[in-house]
Amino acid sequence: MEAVTQIVSQASDFLWNVILIILLCGTGIYFTIRLKFIQIRKFKEGFKLVFGNISLKGETGKEGEMTTFQSIATAIAAQVGTGNMAGAATALLGGGPGAIFWMWVSAFFGMSTIYAEATLAQKYRTKKDGEVTGGPVYYIRAAFKGTFGKVLAGVFAVLIILALGFTGNMVQSNSIGAAFTEVFAARNIEVPAITFGLVLAVIIGFIFFGGVKRLASVVEKVVPIMAGIYIVGSLILICMNITALPGAIKMIFVGAFNPRAVLGAGAGIAVREAIRFGVARGLFSNEAGMGSTPHAHARAKVDNPHKQGLAAMISVFLDTFVILNLTVFSILTTGVLDSGKQGTALTQAAFTKAFGGFGDIFVAVCLFFFAFSTILGWHFFGEVNVKYLFGEKASKVYSLLVICFVVVGSTLKVDLVWNLSDFFNGLMVIPNAIALWALSGIVVKICREFGKNK
Repeated sequence: MEAVTQIVSQASDFLWNVILIILLCGTGIYFTIRLKFIQIRKFKEGFKLVFGNISLKGETGKEGEMTTFQSIATAIAAQVGTGNMAGAATALLGGGPGAIFWMWVSAFFGMSTIYAEATLAQKYRTKKDGEVTGGPVYYIRAAFKGTFGKVLAGVFAVLIILALGFTGNMVQSNSIGAAFTEVFAARNIEVPAITFGLVLAVIIGFIFFGGVKRLASVVEKVVPIMAGIYIVGSLILICMNITALPGAIKMIFVGAFNPRAVLGAGAGIAVREAIRFGVARGLFSNEAGMGSTPHAHARAKVDNPHKQGLAAMISVFLDTFVILNLTVFSILTTGVLDSGKQGTALTQAAFTKAFGGFGDIFVAVCLFFFAFSTILGWHFFGEVNVKYLFGEKASKVYSLLVICFVVVGSTLKVDLVWNLSDFFNGLMVIPNAIALWALSGIVVKICREFGKNK
């Protein structure tokens, strides 16, 4: 197993150290310039579109359409997961506090990228088996006609099924298992990690087989509640350690350009590692440019594609600049970065230091709901592509396989699971980004047509 972990890690490092950093940040910068900093100009309008008409009735259209809030809740359900707790902690350990600065940079430019993704998902959505559907496979086919487009779309579909449906959901269940194992271990109670995987499998199976209506009904209620509870708990912790906040902010900015000045000369972390871990974990957290959330945005019932693009930008903002930052400052202000803990356990250590025995339980419960909602979103995104490749009948088999991967993922070593997920996440970015560049003129045209003086 150690040999497999090393091979996957090396492949992931090769992909992320240069290729994807340039591709993701380059795409974000390109759209930011062409759309004239839309993430700043239209932020207020996007915020109103998301929160102006919230309804928790769980109603969906006859053809599987969602309200704007439901589609954003589904997107956020996928975005706000272990990346906000375990991922943030992993970035701090792997790239130092400076990695967070590069998370912010990639997220800022990623807001314009996700605008393009959501806009194109709306533009090229279609009806299949009586339901509205859409996503990168459809706008890839629109960008490239003939065999090349068909092959590129097929490659993306396979990669997203592997990246999110299987290995990605293994990460989620792995983090849940690790969090609750930590809780019980601290109380000298031994519970096998697979126990939590089995419990999770039963719950998600019920929702998987309930279709889009049940999914929309669940996420529009779970997402606001889970986010609200975690935000309140984190703010209390940070306020308890408010005198350490300026120092934490300084660590991030200094560490972004000189990690050794923050961690010491023997840390062995260079600026490259800070950028690599910041961008990689940022992508895993907010998914901008990855091609996942467009599946949810395609289902939204909106007046025009531009509006859904604006709403999509807010999901990245909430994920990275709100929820992820709360985890980061909880860890840095409590001074547990050098505690020897990893992943979820590091976040739990921060809350335990602040809240005592209740802290690790709080994180475990929050993480359960974060990861649970992400599994629902990622299963849905993968299912769209399974139906594209194999038809409606294959979706049941896919759901059963995802449930199996969730159970298995709860028992594996964290390094192997994260490296597999990183690798497949990175690969699926490439065909999606190629299509975004090819259709950039369409994105700009839609922005000008519907965003002018509005």
